[in-house]
Amino acid sequence: MSLMPAGTPLVLHRRFSAKMTRMKRIRSHRQSQKHDHRRGVTMVEFSVVLPVFLMIVFAGFEFSRICLIRNAAHNAAYQAARRVMVPGATVADANAEATRLLNVFGVTSFTLTVNPNPLTLAASRVTVSIDIPAAQCGWITPMFTNSLTIHAGSTLLTERDVTL
Repeated sequence: MSLMPAGTPLVLHRRFSAKMTRMKRIRSHRQSQKHDHRRGVTMVEFSVVLPVFLMIVFAGFEFSRICLIRNAAHNAAYQAARRVMVPGATVADANAEATRLLNVFGVTSFTLTVNPNPLTLAASRVTVSIDIPAAQCGWITPMFTNSLTIHAGSTLLTERDVTL
């Protein structure tokens, strides 16, 4: 389809066509110059935004991991307290149960405290506390959390016969 009116001599048609082609080339050259300049700006924006974005993503992973370990510590304290609330249970039973549950999440170093220790028939409550060093809970945060600990505890009534 031509922009020239019907009946235009062929010579004029070729001149007009060549002029239009030249104008298209000039226009596309100007547009490519604009895109070249914009590409540099895009690279600078990308280099500024990428580290901030990655920091936010990795911080989300770290806080998720710490919350997971904290929840596992609470569960381990509760299950260990359930294990020692029955007659005949020992502190070693609580330690074994907590170790079993925390090893699933890769926690190998923790402090378990059972109160009363030793467990007696006169005790009406048993309290189990677990302390985990926060430096063990993350991949990046240990350089910031060396002195912090995650604490979890659970207190349950015992099933001992107090009439004895």
